[in-house]
Amino acid sequence: MLSAQLTGFDAEYLRATGLVEVYRAVAGEQLGTDRFERLLCEPDRPTGDLDGDLLDAARAVTHLWYTGSWPGPPPFVVSAHAYAQGLAWRAAGLAAPATAPAGYGSWAEQPTGTRVP
Repeated sequence: MLSAQLTGFDAEYLRATGLVEVYRAVAGEQLGTDRFERLLCEPDRPTGDLDGDLLDAARAVTHLWYTGSWPGPPPFVVSAHAYAQGLAWRAAGLAAPATAPAGYGSWAEQPTGTRVP
C-alpha cells in the first residue's frame, strides 16, 4: 500500500481509520486520474527517485494522512473525522484538540497510545 510506504504507518492501522477510500477519492480528484494512477504505480520505488511532479503528489498524499487536510491550492480539511484521525496526533501521542475529553491537569499525565509504529 503506497500510503503505508509514505507515512510509515502500517496498512492495517491506516485501514482502521476508515479513511482509505475517502483519501483515495480526494487524491484522485485533486491530482487528476493520470497523475494519481502514475503515483499508485510507484509503490516500491523510493520517494527520492520520483520525478518532481510525482514527488509533489507523494508529499500531498503524505500531508493528507498526517493532517486530514489537502495542502491545496486551495487547502481544505477533508472532514472532522479526518482531522481527528490525522497521523500527526498519533505520532505525537496526542488526541487532536477538541476531539477527546481531557480535563483539568491532563497535560501532566503520560499520553496514552504513545507507541509509534
